[in-house]
Amino acid sequence: MHKIPYGPTYHEMLDPTMIDPKTRKDALVAKEDELNPLNLFNITWKDEANDVRKIVLPKALTGVDANIIVLLGNAFPSGSHKVGPAYSTLIEGCVDGTIVPGEHTILGPSTGNFGIGVSYICNLMHYDAIVIMPDNMSKERYQRISRYGALLDLTPGTESDVILTLERTYELVKTNPHYRSLAQFELFPNYRFHRYVTGHSAIEAVKGIGNSRIACFASAPGSAGTLAAGDQIKAVFPEAKIAALEPYECSTLTDGGRGQHRIEGIGDKMCTLIHNVLTTDFLVMVSDEDAVRGMKIIHDAPHILEEYGVDPLVAKSMVDLFGVSGICNIQGAIKMAKHLRLSEGDNVVTVATDGFDRYASVLENLETRVLETEDYVLRRWFKDVFLNVEANHITDIRLRHAKDRLFEQKEKDWIKFGYSKAYLDSMKDMTFWENEYQKVFHYDKEIKEMRKKDDK
Repeated sequence: MHKIPYGPTYHEMLDPTMIDPKTRKDALVAKEDELNPLNLFNITWKDEANDVRKIVLPKALTGVDANIIVLLGNAFPSGSHKVGPAYSTLIEGCVDGTIVPGEHTILGPSTGNFGIGVSYICNLMHYDAIVIMPDNMSKERYQRISRYGALLDLTPGTESDVILTLERTYELVKTNPHYRSLAQFELFPNYRFHRYVTGHSAIEAVKGIGNSRIACFASAPGSAGTLAAGDQIKAVFPEAKIAALEPYECSTLTDGGRGQHRIEGIGDKMCTLIHNVLTTDFLVMVSDEDAVRGMKIIHDAPHILEEYGVDPLVAKSMVDLFGVSGICNIQGAIKMAKHLRLSEGDNVVTVATDGFDRYASVLENLETRVLETEDYVLRRWFKDVFLNVEANHITDIRLRHAKDRLFEQKEKDWIKFGYSKAYLDSMKDMTFWENEYQKVFHYDKEIKEMRKKDDK
C-alpha cells in the first residue's frame, strides 16, 4: 500500500511562506511534475513571490470607474481553485478518522472543476475515486478527470441538474460502506477553505489599489463555497456588499426559477447547505450567452479589445485566463459597480475559478449556434457583454424578510437528505457560521500532528 502523503494546513495554503522552506522549494520545482504529491503544497492563491495571483481589469474593458480585481484560479494544481476545497474536505476526513487510507473510496459529486479536483487530490494522496457528474458537460472535463485516474459515474442532464449527482452519491454511499463522499454542496471544509484562504487572499489583493478596501465581492455560487470569502471580507470591511450571481436562465435563488444553461460551475437549482444566506446582500442574474460570447471575445479576438483601448500586452495576457464562469463573474462585478455607483477609488473583487483550457468545445458549440462571428459581430458582442452591460436583474435581499425564500429553499433542498429543520434553523444565526469557521484552527493543529507522526 502507498504511503499517504499529508499536505498543507489552511494557514499554509493562505501563506506559503509558513511552509518549511525546503518543502516549499521542492514543491515549486514539482510544478513541472503534475502528479508529484508535493504539489499539495502549491494549493494557494499565491505565486512564487508570495503575491496573490490577480488581474486588475482594464477600464477600457469594464467601462466603469471602479477597479475590478479578479483572483486567478487557473494556476492552482489541476487548473482550478476547486482543488483547495477538495483537498480540505479529504484532509479533514483523514483528521477525523472518517476516511481511512486503503479502506475507503472517495465519491465526488460535481459538474466538473470540483470533480477534477477530487480526482487530482485522490491521485496525489493515493485514494481510489469516483466522480459523479451530469452527462452533458464539456468533454475536456471528462478527459481531465479520467487522466487523473478517477472513474466517472454520469447522471442525466447538464449543469443545472447537479441535484441528481447528489441523489446518486447518497444512493452509492448506502450501497457500500467503503464509500466516503466529498460533497462540496454540504460539507463545511469548502466553506472554511474559501472563508479563510480565499477571503484573506482577496483582502490582501486590494492593498495598494484604489482605497485598499473592498466595496463589493461578487461570485456565482455553484456550491457557494467561494461566496464564503465574503464572510471574511465583511469581517474586515463591514461596508462591503456580497453579490451572488446566477444564470438568468436558471434563477433559483432570485425567484425559484428552473432551467438549462451554459455557465458550467454555477446555477445548480438549489440553495446549497453551506451558503450563508445571512451575508448575501444582492442576487444578480447574468445571461449564459453573454458569458460564452465574452469568453469568445477575450480568447479569440484580443485585437477587438485593442481597438477599444486595451493595451495590446494586457489583451494578449488575458487570452487563457478565463472560463465561462469567470466571464459571468466579471459581468456581474461590472453590474454591481454600476448598481452601487462606485467611483475610481472603489474596488470590486471577483474570481476566475479556472482558465480557458477546458472550454474549447464550448466555443465549438457556439460556432454551431450563431450564423456569424466576424469582427463586426464581435465588436457588438464586446459592447453588449462588457462596456454597455446594464445594471439590471439585481435583487436586494439585505432585509431579513427578503431572505425568507432562500431559507425556505434550503429547507426544501436539504430536509430530504436527512437534515433536520432545527439544524437548518440554526443557520439563521451568525453564531453557527462563526463556529464552523473557528474549526480551521483545530484542523490546522491536527494536520501538523499527522505530519509529525508521518515523519517518525
